[in-house]
Amino acid sequence: MSTMTREEIEQGLQENRFAPGGTARNAHAEVLAAAAEASGDSELFRDALDNLINSYLYSSESTKMLVPFARLLQEYDKDPGAFSKGDAHSLFWQFKWVATAISESPEIPLESATGWLDEMERRYRIAGYSERPVRESELWFADVIGDDERAERAYARWQAADRDDMSDCHACELNGQGHYAMLRGDDARALEVWQPVLAGDKTCAEEPHRVLATALLPLLRLGRFEEARAQHLRGYRMARGKESLLPSVGKHIEFCALTGNEPRGLEILAEHAAHVAPLANLDDRLSFHGGVLVLLRRLKDLGHGHLPAVPYEGVPRTVAELYEVLRADALDIARRFDARNGTTRVSERFLARIGGAPLVDVLPLGVRSAALPQPEPAAAPVAAPVPAPAADGAALAELVRRARAARDLGHPGSDGLWAEVAARLGTADAVDPLVRVDVADHRALAAARAGAGDAAALVMAVRDGYRALDREERAALSELRLASVAAQSGAAPGEIRELLAVALRAAEALEADEPLRGRRIALAELSAIRLESYLRSLEATDAHDHGHGHGQERAHGELAAELTAFVAAHAQSLPDLVAEAEEMLGRIALSEGDPERAVPLLAAAAARAIAAGRPWQAVDPLVLRAGVLMSLGRPEEAEEAARSGLAHAGELTDAEQQAVVRLTLADILLERADAAEAAELALTAAHWFDQAGLTADGGAQARLLLARAYAHQHRNADAAEVLRSTLPDLLEHGEQQALAVREFLGDLLRELGEPREAAEQYLLAAELVKGWEDPRPQAGLAQSAADQLSEARLTPEAVAAYERALELHRLSGDAPVAEVRVLRSLAWLAIREEVSATGVARARKLMAEAAGILETPQGDGPESPELRSELAQTWHQLAQVLDRWVSVHVQEDDDEDEESGPAEALGDAELTALRLEEVLLWDRAAGVYADLGGDHLAERFQCLNNAAWTERELGRPEAGAARLSALIEELRTWPEGSVPEWILPRAERTVAHLKD
Repeated sequence: MSTMTREEIEQGLQENRFAPGGTARNAHAEVLAAAAEASGDSELFRDALDNLINSYLYSSESTKMLVPFARLLQEYDKDPGAFSKGDAHSLFWQFKWVATAISESPEIPLESATGWLDEMERRYRIAGYSERPVRESELWFADVIGDDERAERAYARWQAADRDDMSDCHACELNGQGHYAMLRGDDARALEVWQPVLAGDKTCAEEPHRVLATALLPLLRLGRFEEARAQHLRGYRMARGKESLLPSVGKHIEFCALTGNEPRGLEILAEHAAHVAPLANLDDRLSFHGGVLVLLRRLKDLGHGHLPAVPYEGVPRTVAELYEVLRADALDIARRFDARNGTTRVSERFLARIGGAPLVDVLPLGVRSAALPQPEPAAAPVAAPVPAPAADGAALAELVRRARAARDLGHPGSDGLWAEVAARLGTADAVDPLVRVDVADHRALAAARAGAGDAAALVMAVRDGYRALDREERAALSELRLASVAAQSGAAPGEIRELLAVALRAAEALEADEPLRGRRIALAELSAIRLESYLRSLEATDAHDHGHGHGQERAHGELAAELTAFVAAHAQSLPDLVAEAEEMLGRIALSEGDPERAVPLLAAAAARAIAAGRPWQAVDPLVLRAGVLMSLGRPEEAEEAARSGLAHAGELTDAEQQAVVRLTLADILLERADAAEAAELALTAAHWFDQAGLTADGGAQARLLLARAYAHQHRNADAAEVLRSTLPDLLEHGEQQALAVREFLGDLLRELGEPREAAEQYLLAAELVKGWEDPRPQAGLAQSAADQLSEARLTPEAVAAYERALELHRLSGDAPVAEVRVLRSLAWLAIREEVSATGVARARKLMAEAAGILETPQGDGPESPELRSELAQTWHQLAQVLDRWVSVHVQEDDDEDEESGPAEALGDAELTALRLEEVLLWDRAAGVYADLGGDHLAERFQCLNNAAWTERELGRPEAGAARLSALIEELRTWPEGSVPEWILPRAERTVAHLKD
């Protein structure tokens, strides 16, 4: 026999109904049902069975509801009269869940499943319910057993049947209708049907969660990539961690696998690792594991089968191992369904799903995901080596020609061309020696750019190779590269200067008729100017130059003079080199704090590069110019420069450059309130930063801007997901940014109705500024946290946060409005849990304190309208507090079941006094609002309306009617359109009621 009392069971049922769905809730519900049965109390047992069925529904064990439902149905058949109207409705409603559970249980024979459907139809008909839910249940049963003709008939009858109070909600029905269209291959129709759910017009406890997941692949198949990305961000946020939505989680994992977002898919899988174990609901297991298998197969195909996945049944598994285990288990389940159904439908659909091909190469999602490691090289085959095929001579010659042309032009694509040349050379001996040196030159240049330790040796070998082939113009360029490599490796200034001198002599020694002689000399001069400035700064630092500021000015002046002379000497002959010089001059102007001088220099640099046929060289000065123009308050010109930079970036191969130009334009557009295009550019910028290996740096900034752009479009869920994903990176970028980001995330979570999480971010932000001399930032954050803690009904925590905010506001001494609002919030918290004499006294004291602050003169100027409005609001809210206190006593007096009066019962005289005080406070507030004008008309009406009804409670309805009648007469004299449409009709109705 149970040791639990009836009261304990009832309390347990109450708690269990609001517990999170999952196995823990189910286990508790099972204990309560057993205890209720043992108690012998039939009513309690029925309640416990109902609770157990509901618990199973919102978990991965939903098929377990069959047993308690059968027991509850037996109870109904024994004594229908014991079921209230609501209890009976709940029982018949649960029949629909049971019908679904039967379809999802292969162990239930086909005859029994059909019998349950027939029983549902019979009972609905007898009870007078529409056949609509029966036909929907029949549709899904017919579909799973492969009876498409029956499914079509059931669908038609479902749609034709009337809706009644046993029908599913509109959101759930639309889910089913769209899903059926998708199964029939009509993605466009499915999305059309789902639109009200996707748009948020039709919702319920699990919608749009499920539709958002199911719509992902149809959106991809129709090429609606932006919508698919947005629905993934929004939908996964809703489904995350919910056991009953594991099939939806599986669809989000599948989406990631088919859009080039395998790392994101792995992260989602890791978040649900506990649910990869066998699930009691076999249909959910097949659906969830199906999505996981799509991801695991893609990872295997990409060479990542060796990576750790998640444990299965307590055993760590690699991707390949987990794939094999889950696949075998899933196929066994599918075969069990097929054996029960007498078809191969379930297996065929499952195999088609897990074999699905990517629907897009890469769809950037905006959220940060760790990059996958490079796949392990494939094991060498155990066979005789096969010689590399000889390259086709003509094709190779053409490729070399293109590579040399791109190299001489400085085209970004030259690296890729030389890499292709190197790959096609193979081990062939009959290759032009010059081509081999050119390839070695490309490799040496790459090593120099990467700062490799052997870069100098590689460059010298290339120089010697060119000289051996009598290509002195190339050897001279190698000499110049040796100087750059020495500077990069930190060589002594003297050594670098000597190498520069050697490079210049090599250029000057070229034959007079060498076409590149002038270019090589100019390039050596420009390199010497650039490096000499660097060397002078080093020497100034080594000498501990006490006049560092003046020394730097001299250095800048000398450098600017040298570059100006270079521009004058070569403006006509070498525009691309002059463009480099002018860009340097623009950067010098910026370093000297003269942006106005920088703007035309950067424009000239870009123009020369474009005129020289090197548009890619114009990107950097254009991007820099755009930023300068924004700082000067010239956004139109800034946007024009940034757009020009993006237009000329098409041939750039450097991922970071591609990212920077997009991020610059996105930033400008967001400032100009074009959030949609800004979001698109920031998203792409984040992707490029990821490709450049700069996820934690530029990638984090791009994602921050993307979140801001989403927030501007009121896509708060998307913004929060993006911001959360990159939060650890952003917190490493300094205290100011960490503060701004946490506050921003708190704001987003507040808008999303997640007060606990929002409060956490505000409190963490407040910790960052705790040591600041200015207390105002901490005060504001503490107040924001308190507001959200109050919203989450964490009253003690909210009180503590408000009191801290109040202390900080008083330290600043210049925030009376904030101080007053905190006091009012504390007043309301004093009566939140219980409206008692003590609580009302504290609330009254806090409201009086707030009013006292506002009634104290603030400075020598005229009284602030904002402060007067706050004073009126304080009187208004104090009246509302008193009205709550009166209402408690009136309600208790009217409660016939109350055996004795309240311990703090007020007499008629006290109630009258409180009501008179309410009227006085509302009149005073209304008078202030009247003085403040039309902007406060709504508040004024509310005060007068409240006072009027309170006058009625005092037995003076005519006085209340007079107040509102006077307001009506006044408002009729106001200019047309200056009074909100709702005020006069409402005031007139109230007057009529008061006069009745």
